[in-house]
Amino acid sequence: MLMSIGRVEPSPGPATSPVGPSLREFRWNGTPAVTIRQNFTSRFRHTGGVKQVNGRPIDTVDLVSLPLFVGTMVWESRVLSRRDRREEGDLDDATRDELADPTLPADPLVPVGYERRDTKASLTMLLGNVAVNLAMAGAVGAMSRLVFTRRIANIGASKWSLPIAMVAWDFLYYWDHRWMHEIRLLWANHVTHHSSERYNLSTALRQPWSGFLTAWVFLPMPLFGIPAHHVAKAGQLNLLYQYWIHTEAIDKLPRPIEAVMNTPSHHRVHHGANPHYLDKNYGGILIIWDKIFGTFEPEVRRIKYGLTKNIDTFNPMGIGYHEFVDIARDVRHARGWRNKLGHIFRRPGWQPPQLQETT
Repeated sequence: MLMSIGRVEPSPGPATSPVGPSLREFRWNGTPAVTIRQNFTSRFRHTGGVKQVNGRPIDTVDLVSLPLFVGTMVWESRVLSRRDRREEGDLDDATRDELADPTLPADPLVPVGYERRDTKASLTMLLGNVAVNLAMAGAVGAMSRLVFTRRIANIGASKWSLPIAMVAWDFLYYWDHRWMHEIRLLWANHVTHHSSERYNLSTALRQPWSGFLTAWVFLPMPLFGIPAHHVAKAGQLNLLYQYWIHTEAIDKLPRPIEAVMNTPSHHRVHHGANPHYLDKNYGGILIIWDKIFGTFEPEVRRIKYGLTKNIDTFNPMGIGYHEFVDIARDVRHARGWRNKLGHIFRRPGWQPPQLQETT
């Protein structure tokens, strides 16, 4: 979880590049990425053994995340530049069988790669996400502490509490993620992450700006007495695990790993707009939740990344809030409170019965 706020800019250049970003091209508030670690660290003061920024605690994992992200994106772009690549939108006119027929032989993995404007948009969304999370941290933390004071069990801080927290977070994350696909108001937040028509490590950083809408999902953890620092660490590590699976540089892994863990192959499926890939593979670290609850789908057909109706914009405000705007429009035009609420809390794409009959 990055805890700084700044601005990432690639140096001026053509809109597209077969190679993708390089380390020298990134700027953070005008500072070259090769010196970002020193400048990043110098902003913190040390208090009681915990480094802080703007009064909020961070740790070593936060400090190394930014250079790790930059370095691995550079590595990935170079790996993909040496491979055959697809054109963005190459499956726009594909037939349903080409997108979804499970009886055809499995398609080989052919990457789409990077595009400068897309990468810049993803990094900008990350900065907004960090800013919002910092602003909301006090309220979310207070809610968690309040629940902890009324806990019904007391797991406490022991050698087992962090592993328990990791499993608990991953289980609750599955439902958090699934509900974000099944309830339109929550989808309006999560759609940001699915809005790119490419799939690379920068896509992992395309984070939404309204994550506080589902902060309540994880309250069972303090309710059962898991300490706040272990709840926070479990969320941090779960999110960081999911960074590396946003790549086309890695094909399928050995079968025992694919059977239990969330992998690049499984998560590519989740980002697919192919009919049979929609609303599949919600797991964070473990894929077993999908297999238990019937939402697992293996990668077979080549994946059409993005949305069923793409938004065709790199504007951060459009990426972050377009679905909220659409909800407001549908609510305004709907007749009756039942239909108005349906546009907010039903599944994405839901329509009132009279419109369904017309369609």
